Amino acid sequence: MKFVLAPPSKAGDASFRLLSWCMAMVVFLLVLLVGWELSQGSQLALHKFGWRFLVRSDWDPVNGDFGALPFIFGTIVSSALGLLIALPLSVATAIYLTELAPRWLRQPAITLLEMLAAVPSVILGLWGIFVLVPWLRDHPFTFLQKWFGFLPIFSGHIYGASVFSAGVIVAVMMVPIITSISREVLRAVPDSQREAAFALGATRWEVTWLAVLRGSMRGIFGAAMLGLGRALGETMAVTMVIGNSPEISASLFAPGYTLASAVANEFTEAADNLYRSALFELALVLLLVTIVTNILAHLLVGAVSAPRQTLHA
Repeated sequence: MKFVLAPPSKAGDASFRLLSWCMAMVVFLLVLLVGWELSQGSQLALHKFGWRFLVRSDWDPVNGDFGALPFIFGTIVSSALGLLIALPLSVATAIYLTELAPRWLRQPAITLLEMLAAVPSVILGLWGIFVLVPWLRDHPFTFLQKWFGFLPIFSGHIYGASVFSAGVIVAVMMVPIITSISREVLRAVPDSQREAAFALGATRWEVTWLAVLRGSMRGIFGAAMLGLGRALGETMAVTMVIGNSPEISASLFAPGYTLASAVANEFTEAADNLYRSALFELALVLLLVTIVTNILAHLLVGAVSAPRQTLHA
């Protein structure tokens, strides 16, 4: 008995394509709706302050004087510091788990990383208040100020709750994300490249650097950008350790404030329409910063040249 396959249905293909397109557009529509709602809520502040809202440093709810610059500064500095701390630690951990770790240790370490990623941010914030901040204040901050106090970023009074503390807690939250994605990127490198490098007499370090890392730079950069996106929008843990002071200071030991923390802290206290509208505009600025960061990340990933090394026997 012969089985004859029915010709493919053009109607089925068209329906599937239309359904997939609609599902993809839902995400785009959700972003537009969120942006529209935030822009509508911030109309009063937009009309009163205009673009100057982004460069004003005053935040005085009593007199109705608002500016977003301290919050933008705190968000960017704490996120950049967290990325600076988390990226080398995450990449080194991913390299060890992929290339060097024995099998009996690999899976338990991966499980611990996944557990760290699942810890709620409020729990990390409590740990930051009672454990991390006192330890940073008494040991690393004192050491840095003693030996590098001539630098503006390590000068001034040590408060404990500070932009530096926020950067550290953000780095703790970024490490599992960047490590997991970087590990998958490194695992995707074909074993033939490693074997070819070993056949040419390369050492373990040379194999890791030339055959593995060189071909994975774009993926690792993408992992870093995803971690940065997590840092930009983090609220509870940062709110609990940053000090929540709307001031701009060159010192990393000074308290700060972030866009997300300001919205979370003050929205329930907004007693008048202008105050509430200013908080809506802070949320709109945070959305725009996140979107711009992701766009720049895609552009940079496309521009980063990371050709795989061609090994010739």
